[in-house]
Amino acid sequence: MPHVEPHNRMIYNKYVIRIRSGKGASRDQVEAHLNQKRIGNATYYPVPFHLQECFADLRYKEGDLPHAELAAKEVLAIPIYPELTQSQKDEVVRAVLRAVGE
Repeated sequence: MPHVEPHNRMIYNKYVIRIRSGKGASRDQVEAHLNQKRIGNATYYPVPFHLQECFADLRYKEGDLPHAELAAKEVLAIPIYPELTQSQKDEVVRAVLRAVGE
């Protein structure tokens, strides 16, 4: 859960979770399960920045930044917006937990 200092407020434009590879369901399986339940989700950066064509002049290659590459395969954004009701939040959480076998 993100921590918000008392004197700040969060705008919550993305809520990103990480589904670790090799520990049950994959990110793609969780995504498919959420899609089946008609729960919005998104993978915003399936290709890490250093491997994107627009950064080719930096001459990075696959394997140079393994943590970024792994994160690109494991992260998934789930719904977050001010009008999301507690019931809807609970539904999203239940669906994610079911998808990962918890």
